[in-house]
Amino acid sequence: MIAHPPDTHHGAPASRLWWEQPWLLAIVVLVSAIPLLWPDIPPLVDLPGHMGRFHVQLEIGRSPGLQRFYHFEWALIGNLGVDLLVIPLAKIVGVEAAVKLITISIPVMTTAGMLWVAREVHGRIPPTTFFALPLAFNFPFMFGFLNFALSMALALLAFALWLRLARLGRLKLRAALFVPISVLIWVAHTFGWGTLGVMAFSAEFVRQLDLRRGFFNGGIKAAIQCISLAPPVLLMMAWRSGEHVTGYTGQWFKWTQKMNWVLMALRDRWEDFDKGSLAVIGLVLVIGLLWWRRLQYSRNLAASALFLAIVYICLPRIVFGSNYADMRLAPYAIAVAVIGIRFKRNWDGKAGTILAVLGLVFVAVRTAGTTASFYLYDQAYDAELKAVPHIPRDARLLSFVGVPCGRGWAMSRIEHLPAVALVRRDAFSNDQWSMHGAQLLTTRYPQGGRFARDPYQQVLEGQCYGEIWLSLNRSLAEFPRNAYDYVWLIRPPRHDPRLLRGLQPIWRSGTSVLYRVVDRTQPRIP
Repeated sequence: MIAHPPDTHHGAPASRLWWEQPWLLAIVVLVSAIPLLWPDIPPLVDLPGHMGRFHVQLEIGRSPGLQRFYHFEWALIGNLGVDLLVIPLAKIVGVEAAVKLITISIPVMTTAGMLWVAREVHGRIPPTTFFALPLAFNFPFMFGFLNFALSMALALLAFALWLRLARLGRLKLRAALFVPISVLIWVAHTFGWGTLGVMAFSAEFVRQLDLRRGFFNGGIKAAIQCISLAPPVLLMMAWRSGEHVTGYTGQWFKWTQKMNWVLMALRDRWEDFDKGSLAVIGLVLVIGLLWWRRLQYSRNLAASALFLAIVYICLPRIVFGSNYADMRLAPYAIAVAVIGIRFKRNWDGKAGTILAVLGLVFVAVRTAGTTASFYLYDQAYDAELKAVPHIPRDARLLSFVGVPCGRGWAMSRIEHLPAVALVRRDAFSNDQWSMHGAQLLTTRYPQGGRFARDPYQQVLEGQCYGEIWLSLNRSLAEFPRNAYDYVWLIRPPRHDPRLLRGLQPIWRSGTSVLYRVVDRTQPRIP
């Protein structure tokens, strides 16, 4: 078997340049952990809700209260990454610390994966690669898609290994290794496995073209080489052929949304800062593509970025009941495109030093901004969570979290904060998702009515166009008072105070109030 030479330029210097020193790259990787070091609970939108699920899976066998409210049944599905990792870690450090450690590892592995891919493709670390690294803290990660983000980090690392084994001509070893690797990534989250397949095929296709196999024959041989990634197809068929697990798939080709997802690739708190940072990355892409003839794109990663872009365009918004399917891919397609840029020659020239310095400054500025943002979110979390000690164990807790109609750039990230009461007090939390086949936890509290599960913990001041959430007035009027002992209003919108009759405040901070239900008579107010 002929080994494919690394996709590098022969004019590159043999010795490591200063920005390629292992100690510096190790620091860059570790720096990606800094934003998450301070917060007790990583301030990601869905993460507290996931943390509640992890608590239930670990404690439901020992808690009659949890058994009363929830049903949990293990099954092999393509969405179990953190769910499995948290089991051994939680036994050592507890659920909250375990989730924090795993969350920290995700941007660290993502950053390491980007650098490794660049090294395997170019034979060097191009200075332009640093501009891709802040995309480890992308909008899907900020949304708290934890299993997805973990699987994408693993996919980048696996892709680098795929490229390395091809470069070394170890194709049989690669085929043997990637059978279990593909299964493990699929178990973490289906999306990571699919992304790995797209990148691996595109890279192998370019390799076959370099071996002069021709377009058609090269495509066939590339597909054959990727058979080792196919076993999860059988797992997918078994998973999705079960009863009530097919899920809705739809909302195709929403062009305005797709453009917005691209613009939101770095969305965090400050719109100008985030969009300005994305503009810097876009400038690097444009310079590499059009303006600066000293730079070029690796055909290998250009093909991978193109394939990912096509998949992004073709993906619907909802896949098997899972929302924001297309949005999740956008930052990674951008990152792969940036990693694909390199110098044609004179890597050690002045331009390389300037780009490396600018890239490292960009990493530092984005890290500082994300750290400050997370600190502010953590302060907000701490203020609201002071209510939790006032909630008795096994309490029947109903939470209403205020959300605005037109959400601004900076999301509050408190939509699933009530789940912390589930983690710390075994209290019922009405923020949990019940999605057949998508996850293993379902809420079984029929007395709670429709208010017993997500998204009915989110409330509005008035009706919003296109939203299914209820107003707080309607929620306070309709929730079954005989089913709940406590009502927690978290940053509530304006509401009719008459609807609070029969609710006794026991804790208050700002506009947030924890009430005890003392009168179970349903209010009769128009």
